[in-house]
Amino acid sequence: MSVRETIERRLREALAPERLEIVDESARHVGHAGARPEGETHFRVTVVSAAFAGLGRLERQRRVHALLADLLRERVHALSLLCRAPGEL
Repeated sequence: MSVRETIERRLREALAPERLEIVDESARHVGHAGARPEGETHFRVTVVSAAFAGLGRLERQRRVHALLADLLRERVHALSLLCRAPGEL
């Protein structure tokens, strides 16, 4: 299973998002720190989930980071997050 697929599966199972967008931006970082030839090191993720209702930005991001902790230690160098509750801009 690819890193992208693993991210998607974990976030869908834990957060039941209304919207989930995962963009692999690794190609934009070739030659930069943390980039690997096989890619899948830099991701931009947008998650809209009712699980985020009433939580601040940092707590939302901490929840996502906890779900992906092993990937962040071993495979993913950079993770850009936009975490929203339904109805938020």
